[in-house]
Amino acid sequence: MNLKTVLPIANCPLPIKRRSAASLLKSIRESAAFTLVEVMVAMVIFSMVIAAIYSTWTLILRAAQVGQNTAAQAQRERIALRTIEDSLTCVQSFQASMKYYAFLDFADNNEQSELSFTARLPDDFPRNGKFGGFNLRRVTFSVESKSGLENDLVLRQNPVLMDMDPDELQTPLVLARNVKKFTVECWDASKMDWVKEWANTNSIPALVRISLEVGGNADSGAAAPEYAVTRLVAIPSVTLLSTLQTSHR
Repeated sequence: MNLKTVLPIANCPLPIKRRSAASLLKSIRESAAFTLVEVMVAMVIFSMVIAAIYSTWTLILRAAQVGQNTAAQAQRERIALRTIEDSLTCVQSFQASMKYYAFLDFADNNEQSELSFTARLPDDFPRNGKFGGFNLRRVTFSVESKSGLENDLVLRQNPVLMDMDPDELQTPLVLARNVKKFTVECWDASKMDWVKEWANTNSIPALVRISLEVGGNADSGAAAPEYAVTRLVAIPSVTLLSTLQTSHR
């Protein structure tokens, strides 16, 4: 066989099958489509991702709410204790007028303390403007139930020689909410021990120990943990004896 006659045959291009534009587009569409199984798998994966994002976001919101409740709760408790401490350091007592100056500390049936005494309060004391400059007032700290849902630590005030007005009786100042425990103990020098009830109404204890325990805010959706603080207050005042009191004209 002559080589020259073979080469032109080998170099001849093969016949090309011509395809119409419609058939070519149809084949591209068929190759690019998803099957039903692939669509379902994609939807399941997408749902799992959305669920994970939602659960993570919910946990973040709950953690933030608990943190805010705890911070607000601790702040309210500090303010309440600071108010009691400021008033205790301003105690006044006159032996000749024990009807108005008696120092009272006792516990109710639920073992919640109630504290009442007379003090010359500073100008920045809560609700000072309500009493028209009468800084010498009796203050009473007590725990009261709020519609049977929670106990609140409240403060009531009235100027000396004046009865407590109805507004102060009905709407006292709330210092702390959801109070689990409020105890006031006085140091009895004769017993050398702490007592929950101060029977010596004509004298002022030298030391007072205050314990306040509050729970989470019952009105909020996320409950905060319980928070307890104990504060020891040294009272600088003493009862002025009747022999030392003089009248000035």
